Amino acid sequence: MFGFDLNDIMAKLMPIGVLILVFIILAPLGRKIISSMMNQVGKNQKLHEGRKKTLEKLLLNIYTYALLIFFTLSLLGMLNMDITPFLAGAGIIGLAIGFGAQGLVSDIVTGFFILLEKQIDVDDYVTAGGVSGIVEELGLRTTQIRGFDGTLHYVPNRNISNVENHTRGNMRALVDIGIAYDENIDEAISVLQQACDLFREDERVKEGPDVIGVQSLGSSDVVLRIIAQTEKMEQFGVERDIRKACKEALDQAEIEIPFPHQVYIEKKDA
Repeated sequence: MFGFDLNDIMAKLMPIGVLILVFIILAPLGRKIISSMMNQVGKNQKLHEGRKKTLEKLLLNIYTYALLIFFTLSLLGMLNMDITPFLAGAGIIGLAIGFGAQGLVSDIVTGFFILLEKQIDVDDYVTAGGVSGIVEELGLRTTQIRGFDGTLHYVPNRNISNVENHTRGNMRALVDIGIAYDENIDEAISVLQQACDLFREDERVKEGPDVIGVQSLGSSDVVLRIIAQTEKMEQFGVERDIRKACKEALDQAEIEIPFPHQVYIEKKDA
């Protein structure tokens, strides 16, 4: 009644349905193949886990974009739309956008060199673009950094002019302990070193801990410094445990850890 030819409609919808089905199958299948390939490459090339995750996420992003472009162009072709003007128009639009999208180009170029020079890997603890935290994803446009308060920061790569990577090599655990001026410094150092020696067999500790001596003279305390080398990302836990052990050791040796005192003077009339 409406002049629709059901066979003609089915003939046009069938290829589109097949294309959608292929897209649905290829999307997860390609991701699984890339993940499997990167696991194999990681074993063969002996890549550490962070580097493997970085390259894997990058390849997944590129694969997703390529698949979407292929799907769009194929769909336009099935709808009997001439894609030549579309490609030409896209080129002109892309040229026009390029003058106003220099930041995007800068993001991609910077991201490429960050990857090439291996400045950052996934799971690294870094300070970059004014943000500190754990790298969750490194892309060609943005780097995702999870702050220690749980906030996920999306940092444009062009803002990463200086990178501080805190997870390359062994990390340093640093603890300062203050004792009262009236206490014997040598005795306090001996007590603290005995407490530190308990960490010699700790698998998190690579070297030390050692009491290196007097670090500073405060307004009410003599500050003694303890240093240890630890596995990456273990320094914070080691510092907490060392502080606890040193506090207990000083209490047992009856060595005072100073704390602020307030003195009230009451003036009476003559």
